[in-house]
Amino acid sequence: MAKNPYHSGPVTDHFDGTRFHNLGQRAPDRSFRDLLKWQFAGERAKWPDHVPVEPAIPEPRVDGLRVTMVGHASVLIQVAGLAVLTDPVWSERVSPFTFAGPKRVAEPGIRFEDLPPIDLVLLSHNHYDHCDVATLRRLHEHHRPQVVTALGNDVLLKRAIADIDVVAGDWGDEIAVGERPGVGEGNGRAGGGPASVAIVPANHWSRRGFGDTRQCLWCGFVLKAGGWTVYFAGDSGYGGGEIFRAIGERYGAPDLALIPIGAYAPRWFMEPQHMNPEEAVRTFADVGARQAVAIHWGTVQLTDEPFDEPAHLLGRSLSEAGISSERFRPLAPGESLHVRRP
Repeated sequence: MAKNPYHSGPVTDHFDGTRFHNLGQRAPDRSFRDLLKWQFAGERAKWPDHVPVEPAIPEPRVDGLRVTMVGHASVLIQVAGLAVLTDPVWSERVSPFTFAGPKRVAEPGIRFEDLPPIDLVLLSHNHYDHCDVATLRRLHEHHRPQVVTALGNDVLLKRAIADIDVVAGDWGDEIAVGERPGVGEGNGRAGGGPASVAIVPANHWSRRGFGDTRQCLWCGFVLKAGGWTVYFAGDSGYGGGEIFRAIGERYGAPDLALIPIGAYAPRWFMEPQHMNPEEAVRTFADVGARQAVAIHWGTVQLTDEPFDEPAHLLGRSLSEAGISSERFRPLAPGESLHVRRP
């Protein structure tokens, strides 16, 4: 069996000693022939070249719970004095190259220089539209956040950023955050009370280069701080919904969920790895969230669906499910949501 360059550990129900896999789901792996079939089908919608964005300037600290959309899967969560970024990407392209590859049509909803002091980064997996080493390096230089991620991604990051503060865990692990040295010691960061991050399953996969398919784990997160619970789904197909129902049962109903709604077409190719808006509404119900923000749409074109279709289909699916559109909102970059106590 080939050696995994990122992680060595015991065999589990989702790790065979070399590669990780989803629980009870068919593998999302696609052949080169499948890729060519998709790319030459000629069904890709035309996106706008540029979408206007009014960048937000967040407050330095928020005692309650506020989220601001940066774009794609990048969201600023400000909760109980902590400032948290999910899958931060400020680069122009989501690609191993700076001169080619998918290019953002919407600028970041927060200018990098307007970020508040960042305490924590939640990194769901190593695909280029979620794991942007250039942005992580900038964050390390300017903010020195702690990074929490899934198994194997810590090695990948340490190879690129030697002294990065990163901790990796398996599905089901819980990690204490917010009380490490330096927090609240003259750097403007919060020092108020413990917080925790649980690493939870997602139906997805990973690859950074040639030959390392599914050798780093992928995940979602449940963040608890100041009596608030936030669920960040990362990237995930819906499957049968079992993982989402289990998350709600184990960690309680989230006050806020960040759920992907885009990059779903064509379904024959994307269904195992990316949920569509109808499935996102099912995920919202399965985890029992009070409110949700739609992510993974409207910033960079990765798949075939039209630019604004995910938001329209989300609204239709919510109506069909009898759920108010105010409870699950597709924020544009720069828009914020202040979540109130129940």
